[in-house]
Amino acid sequence: MPKKVSPSDAPSRKATNANKADHSDLTRREAVQTAGAAVAVAALASTVEFPRIQKVRAANSVVNYAVIGTGSRGTYHLKHWKNIDNSQCIAICDISDEALKKALPEAPGKPQTYKDYRELLSRKDIDAVQIATPLYTHFAITKDSLLAGKHVFCEKSLVFKADEVGALRALVAERPKQVMQVGLQRRYSEFYQTAKQMVDKGMIGDVTHVYAQWNRNPGWVFKKTAWRLFKEYSGGLTAELASHQIDVADWMFGSHPEFVVGVGGIDYWKDGRTVYDNIQLIFKYPKGQKLMYSAISTNKHLSMFQGERTEFGERIMGTQGTIEITVGTDNEPALGLWYYEPGPKVEAAAKKEASAPASASLMSTGKGGRPLPILLAKDQIGENDGFLSKEMKFARRWLYSKGVMTPEETRNPVDVQLEEFLDCVRTGKRPKADIEVGLADSTAVILANIAMDEGRRVRMDEIDKIGKA
Repeated sequence: MPKKVSPSDAPSRKATNANKADHSDLTRREAVQTAGAAVAVAALASTVEFPRIQKVRAANSVVNYAVIGTGSRGTYHLKHWKNIDNSQCIAICDISDEALKKALPEAPGKPQTYKDYRELLSRKDIDAVQIATPLYTHFAITKDSLLAGKHVFCEKSLVFKADEVGALRALVAERPKQVMQVGLQRRYSEFYQTAKQMVDKGMIGDVTHVYAQWNRNPGWVFKKTAWRLFKEYSGGLTAELASHQIDVADWMFGSHPEFVVGVGGIDYWKDGRTVYDNIQLIFKYPKGQKLMYSAISTNKHLSMFQGERTEFGERIMGTQGTIEITVGTDNEPALGLWYYEPGPKVEAAAKKEASAPASASLMSTGKGGRPLPILLAKDQIGENDGFLSKEMKFARRWLYSKGVMTPEETRNPVDVQLEEFLDCVRTGKRPKADIEVGLADSTAVILANIAMDEGRRVRMDEIDKIGKA
């Protein structure tokens, strides 16, 4: 019987590279065994029925919540839950004693600990749960949480398999009073919301392309995330990283892709993994728009933000400009830059070209313009601003233009998404990152992996057929 460990963490292994020999089958067995305990619990839980729990709460009432999965992501969220008012963490759950021990000091208050999430869900005083377990367990735990009458916040990707897409949609539709939110925090970022407003107002013209990347060096190695390296349990780089940025493209384009093509490979990390160590994807959208995506595990360079950041970011490209944007972390601010690219003045250009030497057109490839910072709402000058307020905003904007200061979000989007989740629980409002946002994102992830595995163009409408196969 394998030793039970955290569904978010696996036994520590030293990093390996392509110059070393492949791991033996033992390495794979270890990873499979560590996943086995969580699979067993999820499979058993799917046969258990829970009573429905209905709560009617005032807008300012305290929401009792629990966190299921206290690995790295779950513990990270517990730290941020401390910033949220009118909420109380009364339970946490993980199958690993070590994970629970590490998470408990980070949790607000003194929650009760559980190793079996079914026991946690049976508590009638828990209004909502946050699920931060590995992807392959998301559907089973989300399903049981909804059946138990809980409001659910589940990390991305929302589901793992094609047949889970329709099943979860139907389950949520049957429970309209329960909130279903997915962890796509960029939708709660002031920078990304401002970028979306700029796109909608036509400030960068017609948006035709989004380029996104999430590079790491090294990428995942055999340590505490070994489950991520095997297709039986993980959607690989597409699910764990690209899912965030696929959602950004959907949001900015205002639509979902029609099809996806891609190439992936295990080309450097020859350590027994079955998920790709690099992926390159192209998603085609209805108006001919495209998302071009890349994630590699051997270099973290990011050709955005004038070299100020590495690893991940998005470039939103329109006919009259470009936005470069990336979410902040606990240690780094969010960044947003706007490159203005005015459209050609057709008549003037035609007259000039008619009287110019034939070689003059070669001189049109000049240097680029200096980027402007994306201005958040707090920096916008309004009619109701007093003299001092206007002067302060003018001063900040001048400092931004000189590169002395950069705009910063008022709050971390992680805190904002948690706060909105609780607000939706109290009021019944629909979250920004709701069930349809989450399922569209998961659909794109699932089909992108199929496109790479099978080496073909995969249409998004294949999800239903694949889910029923």
